[in-house]
Amino acid sequence: MAGNGDIQWCFSQVKGTLDDDVSEADIISCVEFNHDGDLLATGDKGGRVVIFQRDPSSKNCHPRRGEYNVYSTFQSHEPEFDYLKSLEIEEKINKIRWLKRKNPAHFLLSTNDKTIKLWKVSERDKRAEGYNLRDESGQIRDPTSLTALRVPVLKPMELMVEASPRRIFANAHTYHINSISINSDQETYLSADDLRINLWHMEVTDQSFNIVDIKPTNMEELTEVITAAEFHPHDCNVFVYSSSKGTIRLCDMRQAALCDSHSKLFEEPEDPTNRSFFSEIISSISDVKFSNSGRYMISRDYLSVKVWDLHMETKPIETYPVHEYLRPKLCSLYENDCIFDKFECCWSGNDSAIMTGSYNNFFRMFDRTSKRDVTLEASRETAKPRYLLKPRKVCTAELRPCHRWMFGQ
Repeated sequence: MAGNGDIQWCFSQVKGTLDDDVSEADIISCVEFNHDGDLLATGDKGGRVVIFQRDPSSKNCHPRRGEYNVYSTFQSHEPEFDYLKSLEIEEKINKIRWLKRKNPAHFLLSTNDKTIKLWKVSERDKRAEGYNLRDESGQIRDPTSLTALRVPVLKPMELMVEASPRRIFANAHTYHINSISINSDQETYLSADDLRINLWHMEVTDQSFNIVDIKPTNMEELTEVITAAEFHPHDCNVFVYSSSKGTIRLCDMRQAALCDSHSKLFEEPEDPTNRSFFSEIISSISDVKFSNSGRYMISRDYLSVKVWDLHMETKPIETYPVHEYLRPKLCSLYENDCIFDKFECCWSGNDSAIMTGSYNNFFRMFDRTSKRDVTLEASRETAKPRYLLKPRKVCTAELRPCHRWMFGQ
């Protein structure tokens, strides 16, 4: 913390490589911290999940540092082929979500385009020795040769971290899965694709309940798709989903089994003076997140982050432009498809700040209390331990929108 009250950001670590020569399979596609921040899971385009564990010494030192070491690596998904539709299913990990810890093991959900898996990550630092029917090498003994009864004992061994699939949830989505969200009851979760949202129970793999279905009878009448969905952090019956039309619908599962009719619709009235050919494209919401308190939510469209009060549907209570300087360049961005890029956003732990990504390795921080914002750069030039990141200003003449960096992607 600086003397003027601003938060100072320092570089901590690079996980991966800074080289330009990186294979497609090694590109990170999603990241997710667990609830206490001690574990960080990353998924890549090769279907692998790598879990990093926070170094205890960096957690207890002053000032606190976030330094992580590799904890476990496992292959979550493999490439598949849908023979009925003649489609290849990529192994790329789209989303990772942690369950709250209830025992010494950790549990997480990972998904690619079609299949969701529940993984158990556990530690073993002891092994049993002294079996009666097996010798030390594991060979079965002749029962007639046994002359005494032995009680097996546990002996210390080198720490081993095991990742094992506990459940596989498949064959429920026709379109690509874009969101998974664990309910506050920790027993159910939702998965969303472009047109449907399904509700699952953690213990049931062969059945899910369709709770939202916006697929029209005639696909030529399709006007919008689902872009993100999330459960409320405290109310297990409430969830929201966003659409490509820039709307957010809040649904209450107590009202009906099928939540096609929403309880609340959050939508900002369009300013007619800013209406253009690109208005609908840039209003598409790519991410929506509830605040930790559950009172607010943020949505990210192409040019801004908006804060919504759940008690007020008519307009956002706060709007933060992320890269407004791109508005005059929308035509060029449309031609090179950059206008369809998706960015994520997130809250700070106390809901006082918001973070989201931009282009050219920039990420933006917005302080809701002071209304100040800062632009920082995650570049290889700053990749030095405890290097103090300096606020950056964007020079539009040097803008390179094709060089992308998306927070969380």
